[in-house]
Amino acid sequence: MTTFVALLRAVNVGGTGKLPMADLVAMAENAGFECVRTYIASGNLLFESRSSASEVKETLERALAAYAGKPVGVMVRSAAEMAAVLSANPFPDAAPNRTLVTFLDARPPEDFLDHVVAPGGEEVRGGVREIYVHYGAGMGTSKLRLPAAKAGTARNMNTVARLVAMTADARVRSGR
Repeated sequence: MTTFVALLRAVNVGGTGKLPMADLVAMAENAGFECVRTYIASGNLLFESRSSASEVKETLERALAAYAGKPVGVMVRSAAEMAAVLSANPFPDAAPNRTLVTFLDARPPEDFLDHVVAPGGEEVRGGVREIYVHYGAGMGTSKLRLPAAKAGTARNMNTVARLVAMTADARVRSGR
């Protein structure tokens, strides 16, 4: 059994619209996932499954499309991958609420930094299947343009750290 984190794109912040977390939990349980729980009402789902990450993604996207009436992007990471994202943070001394990770399905394009426009001095770094951004002056007034992140979904480092802690708690409780 693998512990996964699924990060839904555009849930409760526009685009896809509102999705009560209780409905998301029910969807995941109906799909056969176990130990299902959510973290804050912004599309963070934790669960266990014997399926592969690609099967989990396909299952969730199909169920969410049926629910929402349109496609909903889902980024899936194992507990180990989430921990690696946290430890790879290239801005470890920056305020975690001003550092975002955009999760992608694939590695960012080799030239993605060539297309970044960061007029507010935002710092951008690539990861394995992520893009890290440090918003030194905050996100509220940022004019950052990051085309490679359009298909992804972002979480701040506080959220990433909490999700990693929750996956660790789940493994301890289940004896893994």
